[in-house]
Amino acid sequence: MAQLPPKLVPVRLRPLLDQAMELAELFEARNHRLYLVGGAVRDLFVDVDASPDGMDLDFTTDALPDETEDILRPWADSVWDQGKRFGTVGAIHSGRRMEITTHRAEVYPSDTRKPDVRYSTDVEEDLARRDFTVNAMALSLPTPTLVDPFGGMADLAAKRLRTPLGPEVSFSEDPLRMMRAARFLSRYDLTPDPSILQAIATMRERLAIVSAERIRDELDKLLVAPSPEAGLWFLVNTGLASQFLPELPALELEQDPIHRHKDVLAHTIAVVGKTRPERLVRLAALFHDVGKPKTRAFGPGGVTFHHHDVVGARMTRERMRALRYPEQDIEAVSRLVELHLRFHTYRLGWTDRAVRRYVRDAAGDVERLNELTRCDSTTRNQAKAAALSRRLDELEARILELSERESLDAMRPELDGNQVMGILGIAPGPTVGAALGFLMELRLDEGLLGEEEAIRRLQLWHEERKGS
Repeated sequence: MAQLPPKLVPVRLRPLLDQAMELAELFEARNHRLYLVGGAVRDLFVDVDASPDGMDLDFTTDALPDETEDILRPWADSVWDQGKRFGTVGAIHSGRRMEITTHRAEVYPSDTRKPDVRYSTDVEEDLARRDFTVNAMALSLPTPTLVDPFGGMADLAAKRLRTPLGPEVSFSEDPLRMMRAARFLSRYDLTPDPSILQAIATMRERLAIVSAERIRDELDKLLVAPSPEAGLWFLVNTGLASQFLPELPALELEQDPIHRHKDVLAHTIAVVGKTRPERLVRLAALFHDVGKPKTRAFGPGGVTFHHHDVVGARMTRERMRALRYPEQDIEAVSRLVELHLRFHTYRLGWTDRAVRRYVRDAAGDVERLNELTRCDSTTRNQAKAAALSRRLDELEARILELSERESLDAMRPELDGNQVMGILGIAPGPTVGAALGFLMELRLDEGLLGEEEAIRRLQLWHEERKGS
């Protein structure tokens, strides 16, 4: 162990460390040791862009959970004990969340998702059970002293990803760690140790015992990494993706030398990397072409993927439901997948009518849809790419222009249901819905007409409907 000189603590992390030491002094007064662990320790030694303002603090201690809770309650703004049976007590102090866990070793039996928890008094035993060496470092407090029994600092410097114990032991205890490796490869530009690849080759099916929710959350974390491409290739090449997202490796279509077409998998991963690191945009980029394998056909004009947008949207819904995504996310992402070709159907210029329908169908996600469309172009043909960019610029200008005249974000019929019933003298029923549908089509085709004109058109429609 080596004491950490203050000058090695990045300025951005010093307030965080000050708060950690304040808590450590409380534990020391009760004859217990407190260690800062997790991302905060790792990020002391790497140049990362993430702000520490919202960073949670993770600690480990030799105090038992009841003792930890007793120390926290007078000091913290709030304390929760939902994880106490696993040794973890949570708290908020001065706006920062933190979790304090008793030193432990946990083992996942082969047929369960829940760990058996055993407490320990040895911090090195606790660190041995961490996922990777770069996360198996601790800072003993209140005098900052680095505890690095497995060479995490050296691995960071060498850009190497290893497990503290053998990877078979690490991945057996929590199979999600196999998938988590992808995120660390991408986030910190690491190279996996060959032993990790060998272990995954024989253990990847063990990912089946991990809950869909945990897999979903880990996928999201990978996708919002600044450059997730290496992690996505890792998931495919190790066979892990086949365990929870088989649609991704299925994109590696065999290329026909006569009907030449892009490698859809390489294209998809490139598109994910081009989009901004925002979760729903990245998910839409990941799924946008999943319908291509099912719709691929060869003809005189070459390879086609007719209706892959519609097929892909259905496949997206099915997979996201299997991964337990919230319904709101499922609808947003599948809508983007279904609409990702819509821009290309407008080749003769953007009429007011076309702009309104494009915005309406995007349902509040126009910005995400435009970004997906822009990033979906991975052509090396500079002239073609420039032409697409100009057309997208034109569309965005037309949306802005029309939005200044009309409220595109809140497009709805100019009359509501109560007005329709009063004007037509009808009771609630199918006719009201049909009338609102007519008024919405009128709004999309012609824009804002004014209430008087909308009433006149509604009455004409109703008379024609009665006479037919």
